[in-house]
Amino acid sequence: MLLWNLRDILIHLFAGVVLAMAICNLADQIRTKWKIPRLFALAICLSGLLLVICMAVAIVIPPFTEEFQQILRQLPEAGRKLWAISLNGINQISTFVYGNESKSSLDQIWFLQNSFDPFPNSTTLATGLTQGIQKILGIAGNLGNGIIQFLFVISVGLMVAMQPNAYREVLIKLVPSFYRRRAKVIIIQCGDALSSWMVGVLISSVCVAILAGIGLSILGVKLVMANALLAGVLNIIPNVGPTLSTVFPISVALLDAPWKAVAVIALYVLIQNLESYLITPSVMHHQVKLLPGLTLTAQFIFTVMFGPLGLFLALPLAVVIQVLIREIVIHDLLDNWKKQRFVQ
Repeated sequence: MLLWNLRDILIHLFAGVVLAMAICNLADQIRTKWKIPRLFALAICLSGLLLVICMAVAIVIPPFTEEFQQILRQLPEAGRKLWAISLNGINQISTFVYGNESKSSLDQIWFLQNSFDPFPNSTTLATGLTQGIQKILGIAGNLGNGIIQFLFVISVGLMVAMQPNAYREVLIKLVPSFYRRRAKVIIIQCGDALSSWMVGVLISSVCVAILAGIGLSILGVKLVMANALLAGVLNIIPNVGPTLSTVFPISVALLDAPWKAVAVIALYVLIQNLESYLITPSVMHHQVKLLPGLTLTAQFIFTVMFGPLGLFLALPLAVVIQVLIREIVIHDLLDNWKKQRFVQ
């Protein structure tokens, strides 16, 4: 019950550990390449990350925010156009099947078009999405709480990145003495799996964003930068993210021409197939293999347990849990299970 009541803190703690793993991996790469002490490598890593964040805030964020707002304003109009195209298609099919003499079905179709508007105006939609994003970020109605949670994750990540071995030893001492050597091996395997996942997802997301930007530019779809960045960011969320990333470019393309919307769908299907069968296998040789059904189940369970943050961290959580189940439950317990004979 105590762990369940503290689940929000635990998921933020895990987010800090994932951040620390990313910083440690980057610092280790710098230390290995340049043959410098780890402290200097860590300082270079943090300085570089701070510089990249400042450049992103100054250069990338303003145009992305402006383009994203334009996308939100265009979503209702695109929805109405799609609604009109659907009704027109139903009308043509009805005319083809029943002929021009049948007016009842046509009257029902035009009644739907004239009396029912399933899409709100742009102001209402933008306001609703903005409030939803604020709630997802945890700052709706309580800005201080969201800032504290963000600073907690950053602080935990930095502290663990400064002394990862010390925190690992503390964790190992919490298990019985006979199992500590084995626990150390399992923790290292969890770290390796997380590292492989982070590197693979980073490369995969960058490739998806570049391919989406190039493809949308060739098709002449507007707001390329915002749509490409959304495709790269949402690629982190398996199953759900790639599907959501197609909504925005399809809406923008539909306002220009219906064939562009179809071309965007074909483009994103091609990108996802390249990412699934070419990019991901090339960069994730040592990643823990997760079945799609288990991944989707983990997303649902962790979203219910931890909220929207659980959806973003579902895959790293599933990676760690799979390593723990494989090493502890299967290898150490079930594989060594001895059949006992009971004599009456």
